Amino acid sequence: MRRVLVVTAVAAERDAVCATAGSCAAVTLPGGQELRRAAGLPVALDVLAAGVGPAAAAAGAATALTAAALAGQPYDLVVSAGIGGGFSPGAPLGSVVVAEAIVAADLGAETPDGFLPVTELGFGTVAHRPDPALVRTVAAAAGAVAGTVVTVSTVTGSAARAAELAERHPGVLAEAMEGFGVAEAAAAHGVPVLEVRAVSNAVGPRDRAAWRIGDALAALTGAFRTLPGALTAPTGPAPEPPPRSTSLTRGTPTSLRRTP
Repeated sequence: MRRVLVVTAVAAERDAVCATAGSCAAVTLPGGQELRRAAGLPVALDVLAAGVGPAAAAAGAATALTAAALAGQPYDLVVSAGIGGGFSPGAPLGSVVVAEAIVAADLGAETPDGFLPVTELGFGTVAHRPDPALVRTVAAAAGAVAGTVVTVSTVTGSAARAAELAERHPGVLAEAMEGFGVAEAAAAHGVPVLEVRAVSNAVGPRDRAAWRIGDALAALTGAFRTLPGALTAPTGPAPEPPPRSTSLTRGTPTSLRRTP
């Protein structure tokens, strides 16, 4: 049975994922974080609310991945999941996005000529690209759209910032705060990664009255109801690993992925 770790930011997102299962038992990780273990599914699904932001997400995911590996039960897939902002018109409220690329949007430096990603400075990476076949399979099953999801440490609150992100990242569909951190932890453990986001608000000027958090959480539950079937379908992605690295943006290598 495939073992899948799902990492969310907050408990409401975790509970939306757990709602796909008959029950979710609590398991305490080293350091005290609580993992929820779903029962009654064709895949072994563990769900962790790791905290808000890429650092908390990376730390929580790494803890869970390490604990599983030490127990001799490593995960086959890590999924960053939750609600997020959608870029109009590609990702309207209530829609679901599966990331073709998981990009750190603000990891770099401001210069007189504009923003430079950290890769342009000669360090690290700013993007992870999940296995394309897996993305297509999961998106088709969930009725989702596939595109770039950017990870930010500060949520966009203006039309100018939304336009800047859209110009810098062609094809961007959603914004969230944890995906890149989860992807970094998964890459360090050699485990494939996905990001699944349900859209609760439009990226741009903050208008809390227009947010649809309840609808987005319901859409997240619906998407995860389809995930076990997508992962176990005979027509699912082939087991061959993708190439070790490609170029998503100039000077930006992607991490090694192995298909679950």
